[in-house]
Amino acid sequence: MTHPLVTQDMIDTFQKDGVVLIKGLFAEEVETLRVGVAANMAEPGPYASENKKDGHTGRFFDDYCNWTRIPEFREVIETSPVAEVAADLMNSQTVQMFHDHVLVKEPGTSLPTPWHQDGPYYFVEGQQTVSFWSPLDPVKEAALRCVAGSHLWEKEVLPTRWVSETDFFPDEGQYMAVPDPEAEGMRVVEFEMEPGDAVAFNYKVLHGARGNTSETRRRAFSLRLVGDDARYVERPGPTSPPYPGHDMTPGQRLREDWFPMLRGE
Repeated sequence: MTHPLVTQDMIDTFQKDGVVLIKGLFAEEVETLRVGVAANMAEPGPYASENKKDGHTGRFFDDYCNWTRIPEFREVIETSPVAEVAADLMNSQTVQMFHDHVLVKEPGTSLPTPWHQDGPYYFVEGQQTVSFWSPLDPVKEAALRCVAGSHLWEKEVLPTRWVSETDFFPDEGQYMAVPDPEAEGMRVVEFEMEPGDAVAFNYKVLHGARGNTSETRRRAFSLRLVGDDARYVERPGPTSPPYPGHDMTPGQRLREDWFPMLRGE
C-alpha cells in the first residue's frame, strides 16, 4: 500500500527517469522549515558556504548536516510523510537518514548551481537512494533541473568544486567529464513549484539550477535518504559531507547511531 501522495505511475517514473515531482510533500511543514532555515543562516554550521565568485551578484548560501542541532529540521524529518514516500519511490523496506542541505539564493543572485551528480561526492553506493529538494518560496526559473535517465549511465560524473570548478578527486578513468546537457540534447526535467512541493531524485541523477534573477528569495530545503542496498564505499579522495571519524568499512551499512533508521524492516 503506497502513501496517498504517491501513485504507481510516479514510482515507475522515478525508477525510469530517476526524478519525479511530489506535490505538497512538505505542505504542512513549510513554516517550520522557514524557521529552521532562518536559524541555520543566523548560526551557520561548519560546512556553510557563501559560494562567492568574481563577476557574479547576489548571495548564494548553502549549508548541510544541521538536523541534529536545529529542532525544526528534526521535527520535519521525524513527523512528515517523507520516509513513507521515500520507501515507495525506492522500492525499499528500510529508509535511513543521510543528511539535510539548505540552499538559499537571494534575489538577484546570478551564480548557478553547476551540473553535478550527488552520488560521487558521497561515501554511499547503491541504487536505492533519494534526495528531496523542496522550495520554501514559489519557483519557476530557479527550480531544480534534472537530466532524465542519468542515474543509469555507465559512468558517474567527475565531482567538481562548485565555485573554483576544480576536480574534487583525481580522475583515473572511472569518471566522465561534466556534460553540457542542453548542448548535447539531453532531456532536462524541471517544474514550476509551490512551497512544500518536492522534486525527488536519485543520487546519481545529473542536476543543477539557474541563478535567481527574480525579485523574491529562493529558499530550498533538501533531504537525502538511503534504502536497502546502500552501503559505505571509499572514494579516491575526501568525501562531502566528510563525517570524520565514522570508522565504517567498505560494504557496511551506514552506522545507525549517526544515520538513524526512519523506517525499519
